[in-house]
Amino acid sequence: MILSIESSCDDSAIAITKIDTNELLFHKKISQEVEHSVYGGVVPELAARLHIEALPKILEECKPYFKDLKAIAVTSAPGLSVTLMEGVTMAKALSLSLDLPLISVNHLKGHIYSLFIEKESKLPVTTLLVSGGHTQIIEVQSLTDMKIVGSTSDDSFGESFDKVAKMLGLGYPGGPVVQEYSQKGDKNRFELPIPLRQSPNIEFSYSGLKNAVRVLIIKLEKDGELTQQDKYDICACFQKTAVAHIIMKLKKYFKQVQPTRFAIVGGASANLHLRKEIDILLKAFRCDELLLAELKYCSDNAAMIGRIAVEQYKQNDFVHINEIDITPKVKVL
Repeated sequence: MILSIESSCDDSAIAITKIDTNELLFHKKISQEVEHSVYGGVVPELAARLHIEALPKILEECKPYFKDLKAIAVTSAPGLSVTLMEGVTMAKALSLSLDLPLISVNHLKGHIYSLFIEKESKLPVTTLLVSGGHTQIIEVQSLTDMKIVGSTSDDSFGESFDKVAKMLGLGYPGGPVVQEYSQKGDKNRFELPIPLRQSPNIEFSYSGLKNAVRVLIIKLEKDGELTQQDKYDICACFQKTAVAHIIMKLKKYFKQVQPTRFAIVGGASANLHLRKEIDILLKAFRCDELLLAELKYCSDNAAMIGRIAVEQYKQNDFVHINEIDITPKVKVL
């Protein structure tokens, strides 16, 4: 078995995965959403302190599995350096005390392998990764051959939802609440600009759309206090435009490279409107296979870290305890 630890941002999680069958024997996650919602986003120092409290509590429940462990895996990049450090420190301590090899896991690759939790992997697959920190199109050929062919130049898809929710006073995280509000709104009431509409490049940008929402809110507030229906309609129009931007860029990409298998991963891949629109797009391009992670594994979790760690273990991809590299938010695999 492999014990895996995830602490890249504001979720403390540990999993136990069986090497020969990919079976997930144990998984527990403690979220920090309530603590960070007061600030409208993740406060790194607070997140680190909460990891110090949560990770040992979860680890205590894992002790019955210690005798069967073959390796310790941990997220080392990308993420918040102060929170990554908490997971890596625990992983090093376990590696030393149990005399087990250490596996360093890239968080973004972990999201890709969230598709295969308790399953055999199906590669190659073209993947859209949408999260709070990243929006990328990745051509995945194998565990060690992944190429980013499109990325965001500023805000990510998930981050833009968080910021719109904050502007409307809806709390954190923004993805679920904006999606909920959009279901009660008129998606055609306001015309918002689709980013990079005229650009031929396969790239994303959400800062302009975010600013357009800000200007719209200011305009409506000049006429009086925002009504609940105003908030519903803003969310519906924003979500429609944010997804339309992704669909437009995917169309450009599909005209160059038509995938036979496509996947959506990352925390924001739980957005149902995005899933629906991509399903329609894939049918238009005759791509019949859409891979999706279970909704409970879309956000950060240790199960996905454990799943990719199984593949790394089989390839003897270990790291020396003094060489594990903690890398903050980056856009490379």
